[in-house]
Amino acid sequence: MLKEKSGAVLVVGGGIAGMQAALDLANGGFFVYLAERSGAIGGSMTHWDKVFPSNECSL
Repeated sequence: MLKEKSGAVLVVGGGIAGMQAALDLANGGFFVYLAERSGAIGGSMTHWDKVFPSNECSL
């Protein structure tokens, strides 16, 4: 018998890891609050021009 998940989770930090954690938890059936201290999400990823290994634009 599968038990339905309920409840809410607070993810602190809107960087790449925080956003991925929030998405994974939401897909798992939890209600997610994402808290970020700055006015935008993305963390330090927004400061990089290209990302490894695909050399794609980070924005």
